[in-house]
Amino acid sequence: MDKGEMLLLYHEMVLVRRLEEKAAELYQQGKVGGFLHLYIGQEAVGSGVVSSRRPEDRVITAYRDHGIAISCGMSAEIVMAELLGKKTGCSKGKGGSMHLADVNLNFWGGHAIVGAHLPLAVGMALADKYQGSEAATICLFGDGATNIGYFHESLNLSMVWSLPVLWVCENNQYGMGTSVERASAVSEIRRKADGYGMQNDRVDGMDILQVRAATEKALEYVRKEGPYLLEVVTYRFRGHSMGDPERYRESDEVQKWKDDDPIGIFRNYLLENGHHNLETLDAEDQKVEDEIQQAVQFAETSPDPAPEALFQDIYVEGVE
Repeated sequence: MDKGEMLLLYHEMVLVRRLEEKAAELYQQGKVGGFLHLYIGQEAVGSGVVSSRRPEDRVITAYRDHGIAISCGMSAEIVMAELLGKKTGCSKGKGGSMHLADVNLNFWGGHAIVGAHLPLAVGMALADKYQGSEAATICLFGDGATNIGYFHESLNLSMVWSLPVLWVCENNQYGMGTSVERASAVSEIRRKADGYGMQNDRVDGMDILQVRAATEKALEYVRKEGPYLLEVVTYRFRGHSMGDPERYRESDEVQKWKDDDPIGIFRNYLLENGHHNLETLDAEDQKVEDEIQQAVQFAETSPDPAPEALFQDIYVEGVE
């Protein structure tokens, strides 16, 4: 990467962090309805993985999707409008936090049902292969999804049909309030791919440069050979969702991971290696603050969906 691209990734990670922090504030004010799952602590995963894709590559993920949407090119304004249920949101205010999507960005959505999007990734990859496309499908999911049937069925079929899918497990240590060790017979998630003869790897998800390098390697393999499972070891600094009392982990554990803050790691790298100076990074931080303020203003002043919108976008319109 050149210096310009590194600065863009830094901006993106800070933008995701500040958007999530602002979303939490708005949720507490009663302006965000439904569930809210924050991506704070996992920014290096979305930015590192998605920045490695080609424009034709599809991205699909679970319900912790705000950061992935930003990485795919969705603006903070559009994300914030959807969180507030406004007509100007990416899903016209009817999807909310867990259903951000924009097929024009090749971002095929956040999905609320745990693991249910994995078979969809198989279908998209099958369609691309059938049509002779060189596109890959990048499917992100949490460690909890690896303990259910969708995961095993999807990995099996992707290998049987040798599909161009990169399976990315965002292992943030907990499926809701249960640690990986208590819920999974195999705590090193990558090893679950061995049962299907699938190539796999594990990478430090707090370091964006390591995530990006591992993703580039994996995508190169996917385009030539077939499916690949990449386990990205990360940590969410906040609860599973806003309603999580967080009684299942010790404060010392959380602090230990916060000491390895992914934004701090990347910021120090940029400074210590002379890519950017403190003034440049501080200026970028201020740009993010301005962007977030503008996004909130846009969302709060946007109109609500009309009542008749309840009956729209239910079926695909037929083509004669």
